Amino acid sequence: MTWAGGVPVTGTRYRAPVRRIVLAGPDGVRFDAEVPETRRERARGLLGRPRLPADHAMLIPNARSVHTLGMRFPIDAAFLDANLVVLSVKRLAARRVALPRLRARHVLECAAGTGPRPGDRLRTIAGAI
Repeated sequence: MTWAGGVPVTGTRYRAPVRRIVLAGPDGVRFDAEVPETRRERARGLLGRPRLPADHAMLIPNARSVHTLGMRFPIDAAFLDANLVVLSVKRLAARRVALPRLRARHVLECAAGTGPRPGDRLRTIAGAI
């Protein structure tokens, strides 16, 4: 048994935190982004959350498409190339699937209406991809 914050942790009830980075856009907008690294983290994604705060996001590396199946809120999916330049942004309502973008290498999932614009180049401030 291990301890986290003075509370015993056993079994699958305790989840290790997902790696986080800070991304900034050209207009000063910042996103505190989670970066899922394991298959389990990627499968869980944003599921089970009631909403996504405006300054939070999920950066999914090595992805060309995303879905909102099982989610309760709409998102903006920003498709990024290898240099973190936004190729396109697609608003996805709950229970939808985005078609793959051939040149995309990563997808940034943000709250609807808060995503970057096509052509924006994002940069990492803290952490690395």
